[in-house]
Amino acid sequence: MSTAPSTSPSHGSDRAEGPPSDEAPQPATAPTPSPSRWAPLRPLLLRLHFYAGVLVAPFLLLAAVTGFLYAGAFQAEKLLYAHELTVAQVGHTELPISEQVTAARKAHPEGTVSAIRPAPKADATTRVLLSGVKGVDPDHSLAVFVDPYTGEVRGALEQYGATGALPLRTWIDEFHRDLHLGETGRLYSEFAASWLWAIAGGGLVLWFSRRRALRKVRGTSGRRRTLGLHGTIGVWAAAGFVFLSATGLTWSTYAGANIDELRTSLGQATPSVSAAAGGAHAGHGTSALMGGGEHGVGLDKVFAAARAEGLGNPVEIVPPADAHSAYVVQQVQRSWPEKQDSVAVDPASGEVTDVLRFDDYPLLAKLTRWGIDLHTGTLFGLVNQIALMLLALALILLIVWGYRMWWQRGRGSAFGRPVPRGAWQQVPPQLLVPAAAVVAVLGYFVPLLGITLAAFVVVDVVLGEIAHRRARRTAAG
Repeated sequence: MSTAPSTSPSHGSDRAEGPPSDEAPQPATAPTPSPSRWAPLRPLLLRLHFYAGVLVAPFLLLAAVTGFLYAGAFQAEKLLYAHELTVAQVGHTELPISEQVTAARKAHPEGTVSAIRPAPKADATTRVLLSGVKGVDPDHSLAVFVDPYTGEVRGALEQYGATGALPLRTWIDEFHRDLHLGETGRLYSEFAASWLWAIAGGGLVLWFSRRRALRKVRGTSGRRRTLGLHGTIGVWAAAGFVFLSATGLTWSTYAGANIDELRTSLGQATPSVSAAAGGAHAGHGTSALMGGGEHGVGLDKVFAAARAEGLGNPVEIVPPADAHSAYVVQQVQRSWPEKQDSVAVDPASGEVTDVLRFDDYPLLAKLTRWGIDLHTGTLFGLVNQIALMLLALALILLIVWGYRMWWQRGRGSAFGRPVPRGAWQQVPPQLLVPAAAVVAVLGYFVPLLGITLAAFVVVDVVLGEIAHRRARRTAAG
């Protein structure tokens, strides 16, 4: 991938020109390769790559830096909150879940119990999640950490999301997602994700369309060396960038809504277990149950019923929302192999009224789940997180090298001259028309890509017309 132009200095012309050369002069005896039918598209890609690299790169840089920090936050969280997350000493027998909840409520009687996450490992604490707590973000919960062997409350921290992010990771996550600006801020991350795949794909095409001898890094210097480093790292990382872009868009504001609509129309929406006493799988989404603790047969019998259905750790128990709702017990493991089975348990009888297995999810629902978990670094644990950090570091380096190439194109007299205009005029209609149609469809489904691309074109046309008129006045004078 490339995030800045892979071209030589322009010659100041606003007329349609052949592709500018960023390559050293070749020997006179070197054979001239026959032009490909796709060759006219290269100058157009260069100009698009230039605009995207210069104008989108700051947003990508911010996303890369915050993404790097987020990937590292998983391990930092284990160290920073070790006291809350682990028990003082592993015991022999765990207390019933109901007694652990009672201990948590004695220490923190505020709010209501929205969920319970029993200790998933021998040395881990149980989390009792409270909603409606004063001073806690309404979208977050207060997690009370209880030693499952002694009932000791080890502490309480604000928690967010299905992965149980604690304050450090939550802060970095929200900064990465929306810059702590709420829904408006989410446009920045969607904008970056909308362009990342396009810039990566364009960079690949530009790199492989260059002659093999001109892709070398060794033995080069100056702009040629920067371009070689930029292109080589970009080629190796491009697949990862396309993946991050695609998965990031799945939960974005506008493109994400289009993706959800498409999946629903194809019958591929993510199902959820029914929280109604009658059972039958619900459609899209997750049950929003806000209970107050024990109901009917109680937590211990509900937990035992879920275990009997094969739901192993880690699980989350969600109390009924009202007198007509059931308990929902769902597995919450996002690492491989995924554990996402869930059951509904009647609070009056303790019988299981509905069962939903992850194996029964539609294919696109499974792919979406795996893609998001791989994007967030949970699917393969530490290896996954290291890979994400390397991808983020590669993107940071590519952006720095891209801006350096822009500077080097200026030859010290100007901060980076742009690629000459008019490249689209060289593209034959049989290529230009289908390409424009594909771009229009993509722009519809990924609106922040379509809108900004149209803005780039308008600005480019206006600037070109201004330059053309100035040139005419100069010639007339």
